[in-house]
Amino acid sequence: MLVLIIAYLGGVLTILSPCILPVLPFVFARSDRPFRRNGLPMLLSMAITFAAVATLAALGGGWVIHANQYGRYVALLVLAFLGLALLSTRVAEWISRPFVALGGRLTRQAGERDSVWASAGLGVATGLLWAPCAGPILGLLLTGAALNGASVQTTLLLLTYAAGAATSLGLALLVGGKVFALMKRSLGAGEWLRRGLGALVLCGVAAIALGLDTGLLTRVSLASTGGIEQKLLDAVRPAPVNAATMVKPGEPLPVEGELPSLAGATQWLNSPPLTAPSLRGKVVLVDFWTYSCINCLRSLPYVRGWADKYRDHGLVVIGVHAPEFAFEKDPANVAKAVKDLGVDYPVALDNDYAIWKGFNNKYWPAHYFIDAQGRIRHHHFGEGAYPQSEDVIRRLLTDAGYKNLPGGYVSADRRGVEAASSGDPTRSPETYVGYARARNFVGGRVAHDDPWNYHAPAALGTNQWSLDGRWNVHAENAQLQQAGGRIVYRFRGRDLHLVLGPASDGKPVRFRVTLDGKPPGADHGMDTDAEGNGVITSQRLYQLVRQANGSGERLFEITFLDPGVQAFAFTFG
Repeated sequence: MLVLIIAYLGGVLTILSPCILPVLPFVFARSDRPFRRNGLPMLLSMAITFAAVATLAALGGGWVIHANQYGRYVALLVLAFLGLALLSTRVAEWISRPFVALGGRLTRQAGERDSVWASAGLGVATGLLWAPCAGPILGLLLTGAALNGASVQTTLLLLTYAAGAATSLGLALLVGGKVFALMKRSLGAGEWLRRGLGALVLCGVAAIALGLDTGLLTRVSLASTGGIEQKLLDAVRPAPVNAATMVKPGEPLPVEGELPSLAGATQWLNSPPLTAPSLRGKVVLVDFWTYSCINCLRSLPYVRGWADKYRDHGLVVIGVHAPEFAFEKDPANVAKAVKDLGVDYPVALDNDYAIWKGFNNKYWPAHYFIDAQGRIRHHHFGEGAYPQSEDVIRRLLTDAGYKNLPGGYVSADRRGVEAASSGDPTRSPETYVGYARARNFVGGRVAHDDPWNYHAPAALGTNQWSLDGRWNVHAENAQLQQAGGRIVYRFRGRDLHLVLGPASDGKPVRFRVTLDGKPPGADHGMDTDAEGNGVITSQRLYQLVRQANGSGERLFEITFLDPGVQAFAFTFG
């Protein structure tokens, strides 16, 4: 229920977003007509169309994107005709002739007998064109849709978001209708108002056709409403740092549920398929992870250590690999990562998120502790609390009758990306490069799924970043089109990591890193040398900076000497 409220409020906030500006003329074009038969059907069909298209776009694949693009072309044509009809009575009469025969009432000439279906049709066209700014709330909803798969809940959340936007637009339409009616009566300006609305409709069509609704206006909007949305999310959904059930000495561990089925795994590594019944009698640790997640990598030394230490004493560790990015669904990529990271315990590839949903999991990493009877007795989300987690393992093993357990705690050898975070509370936040979840981007419009020349500004504020060169920005990554492109970021933190991939053809991509305009020297990461040079050979997380002294603010710049690189997300330590 709380998520639905947040989704609704996120939709309501779109009225404050410049991204809504191109849609407003389509809404106000019918403000002089009865709301129930015109405004309401249009807004309802707009919300339903947006929810349907957004659900399919998140789940259905590339064909949906192309189909929606054709739908947008048709909608632009329809609404352009509407604008022309409002501008000219002669055009209105010409356009209305075939629709009169069909019972359509899309123009002013049809105002005497308004059609609910005509209004709904305009709402469908508007819903196809409406591209709300991808702020934190919409980003959360679209990410959840991709993770949780097709479901009634997915569509309901998106529909609730659209209903919030429709509510604020409806209120604006009611107020605007009264204002326009007053102006007509007092000023006799009805004809000029109609023509003005027609001009605004055509301006809206032009803005959407030129991509301003998903480019320049998106950037302006993130600066104006993104902070409000993020504060709203933070207030109701605190970060899951060290989130765990409380373990009190001398008291039994609570029973949180049964071990869900593992049958949804798409493939197993290091083991034949395991089942919940076959694990009875064993203590099981289920670790949800993905190989490009820095938090997962930093907790991995302890998971490996527990698997090695208690393997012969009744513990079975299962790594459930639930991908965040599309490349992490490739079994070959995961198999290589498992080998490179020294993971030798069973790994279930959860590409369809079946196991994830069975546990009702929300986080990476997440550890679930299951007793010998197949019951979940403890959980921990995020990094940290490793001694407490090992105490739970020992307690469950003892309860299961295992004796002579090894003493002490696992002391992990944590190097490179696996080293513990600096703990600096002021370090920069995780930052996605793809437009679906991008924040703090500066330096021009973001063109969605279209090559564009970007120009990084001369100065950046703290936690701001920008692209430079010719890039094609997709929902989850940006791909460089020409050699010499750059990414710049003014960050705080000891470590800077960037998830990168080579060109689509697999060719390595060379790069060079600078800090404050100079080679990093002693502050280079494990994937660069002192001069800042490195090579991208596979899709994974790259450690580009590790400051030798402190975690102060620095200007990071990476220049790619070859085209084709794919950049996904920054993380900091």
